[in-house]
Amino acid sequence: MRCPYCKNEDTDVIDSREVMDKDVTRRRRECVECKRRFTTYERAEIDQITVIKKDKKREQFDRNKVLAGIIRACEKREVSRQSMEDMADRIEARIRASGRNEVTSRRIGDMVVKELFKLDPVAYIRFASVYNNFGSPEEFRKAISIFGGGKKAPKRKKHVT
Repeated sequence: MRCPYCKNEDTDVIDSREVMDKDVTRRRRECVECKRRFTTYERAEIDQITVIKKDKKREQFDRNKVLAGIIRACEKREVSRQSMEDMADRIEARIRASGRNEVTSRRIGDMVVKELFKLDPVAYIRFASVYNNFGSPEEFRKAISIFGGGKKAPKRKKHVT
């Protein structure tokens, strides 16, 4: 592992721990050259998933992109970072459990909407308004009204392209 400070490739592992409830190993390392310490996280490499975008382009699935969308929706809300990380983990696990090596960006968005609906109403509205491209105050009113009646997250509207 290369030192992030001096770029030396000779480092020693000082401590190694499994991160609870995750398939991740946390390692504390020390550079042999500059003696600075840093932390690395190791995950098992698993089959790659391809995301099919709306414009039919394909790209590699990136959990961090999912997490970034969740973080933006939850900005300035009382939602812990751990809750957001757990949500991204659940979404990734569902995708992997499907057994498919391709998933549409729409499917991922649907999963995020459902998770945010359960987590925080404001974060849900923020994400859903962009994801579903709300074009009028009426669409916001409809989305907000579901919280008074104990309903399930609404189905996304069909987009005409």
